[in-house]
Amino acid sequence: MQSTFPPQRVDIDLGDRSYPIWVGTALIDNPEILAGIPKGSAAMVVTNATVQPLYAQELLHCLRGLYRQVHLVTLPDGEEFKTWQTLNLIFDALLTKQCDRKTVLFALGGGVVGDMTGFAAASYMRGVPFVQVPTTLLSQVDSSVGGKTGINHPLGKNMVGAFYQPHLVLCDLKTLSTLPSRELSAGLAEVIKYGPIADLAFLGWIEANIDALIKRDVTTLTHAVKRSCEIKAWVVSQDERESGVRAILNFGHTFGHAIEAGMGYGNWLHGEAVGCGMVMAARLSLALGMMDAAYLERLTRLIAKAGLPVIAPILDKDDNAGRYLELMRVDKKAEAGEIRFVVIDGKGNATLQTAPDALVRQVIAESCV
Repeated sequence: MQSTFPPQRVDIDLGDRSYPIWVGTALIDNPEILAGIPKGSAAMVVTNATVQPLYAQELLHCLRGLYRQVHLVTLPDGEEFKTWQTLNLIFDALLTKQCDRKTVLFALGGGVVGDMTGFAAASYMRGVPFVQVPTTLLSQVDSSVGGKTGINHPLGKNMVGAFYQPHLVLCDLKTLSTLPSRELSAGLAEVIKYGPIADLAFLGWIEANIDALIKRDVTTLTHAVKRSCEIKAWVVSQDERESGVRAILNFGHTFGHAIEAGMGYGNWLHGEAVGCGMVMAARLSLALGMMDAAYLERLTRLIAKAGLPVIAPILDKDDNAGRYLELMRVDKKAEAGEIRFVVIDGKGNATLQTAPDALVRQVIAESCV
């Protein structure tokens, strides 16, 4: 995967914690980018068993010219390993190597690696710097940006964590060349999400370019990643800790997280659950009178064309809707057990909305057939 243009830069404005997001190819040894990497006594690269043989040596080689000591810790791969036990592997490595407060962590991998590395960085010695080097489309357009870190709990996804911003995000598109097709589709769910909630023109662009995205055309992917990061950076700069507008970034996630937890983490990829969750949230928007049937059909068609599921799974054969509701009441947007959904309020706009359980049950029943 080759690029004929220089890296693209997106800045996330958070005052003295602002940082750049770089999008392009061959980023790791680019002098302009290396100048922004945090200084320190040591570096620790955290990756997983899938990414390690593909890209770890290149990053380690580059970092050995910048730090006196460079360490590597390799985690098992998969959402089911986003746990306390796996997180402790990072702390074990940091303590075994006698890493101090000037150690810089590098998250080389997808969303699971990025979330856990960020949480470890936020926690180790009460905070050390870290850099995101996302290697999946989903992590490049979403999870690596904005400072959400954490792990899963059996009762809820990402329920234990911290807001902790990276110093730098490096979205090297060449890593997408080795991404399995299913993982690419999962990332497209998060790209598609930005259209309905914030930029209707971008939604139209995705529809016109979905085939090129699936074929991994580098120019098309560059625009998709850059525009997604621009939208997320704009939202996060207004509401870093999700007390207001940032919640719209969770379009499809309330239903999606219930699917992940209900089926068991790792059975559906996060992006697959979000894709299906967006269809369910759009169906709820229609039921609430906030969007029309043609728009629901438009979103459903695009999500399906991206290779994502649009029919929701059965989580409980006796009371399926009841199981969804039980899981969604643990959602971070819920208040006093009342579920707040991100719904589409007209085209290119989203809002938080509650809904009667009976209406949600109806939507779930319609979504599972």
